Amino acid sequence: MAIDEDALLAEQVAYYRARAPEYDRVYAEREDLRELRRAADDLPITGDVLELACGTGQCTGALAARARSVTAVDASPEVLGIARARTAAPDVRFEQADLFRWRPSRRYDTVFFAFWLSHVPPSRLGDFWNTVAAALAPGGKVVFIDEGPASAAREEVASDIRRLDDGSEYRIVKVLHDPDQLNGELAELGWSADIRTQGEFIVGIAEPRPTTVR
Repeated sequence: MAIDEDALLAEQVAYYRARAPEYDRVYAEREDLRELRRAADDLPITGDVLELACGTGQCTGALAARARSVTAVDASPEVLGIARARTAAPDVRFEQADLFRWRPSRRYDTVFFAFWLSHVPPSRLGDFWNTVAAALAPGGKVVFIDEGPASAAREEVASDIRRLDDGSEYRIVKVLHDPDQLNGELAELGWSADIRTQGEFIVGIAEPRPTTVR
C-alpha cells in the first residue's frame, strides 16, 4: 500500500507537538548529547543564523552566543513556547512554520539544523536542500547534526513508530543517513559536503558548489 506522505508528515508534527513536555528528557539522560552540543562550539557558526526545526531551543542559546542574530523556525507552537522561555537573547526571533512549505524571506550566513535531516522523506530531500540554498547568503555554510547509522542499535531511534508517556503512538519519518552515501546525494544536488561521524552521530558542513559560467 502506498504511503500518504502528507498524512505521515502531519502525524510527525502532531507527535512533536504532543511530545513537547517530554522533549528535553533525553538531554538530561544522555551525556553523549550534552557532549555533542559542546562539540558544536568548533563548528563554523557565524553572522546571521537560521536554525531549522529548533525544537525546545536546546541549541538556540548557544547559537545566539556566537551569532549576530538567530531566526529559529519550528512547526510546533508547543516546543516554540519552551524555546522562547529558555532563550533570553534579544537578537533571537522565533517563527512557527511547516518546513516543507516554508520559504525564506531573506538570506543567512549560516543555516543550522540538529536532528532534523533524518525526518525528511527521501522523496523530499532535493526540495528541502533547494529551500536551504535559497536561505543561504553567498559564501555561507550549512551546519547539521543528526543520528547516524550507529544509532540503529537504539530501537526507539531506528523505529518509525514513537510512543509517548500516555501510551499514544505516532508514525514519523526516520532516515539514518550513511555519511558517504549522503555526501554522494548532496553532490548530485550541487553541494560540497564534509560529513563525519562522532560516536553515534553525524556532523556535516556543506556549501553550494560554485557554478561554472561559460
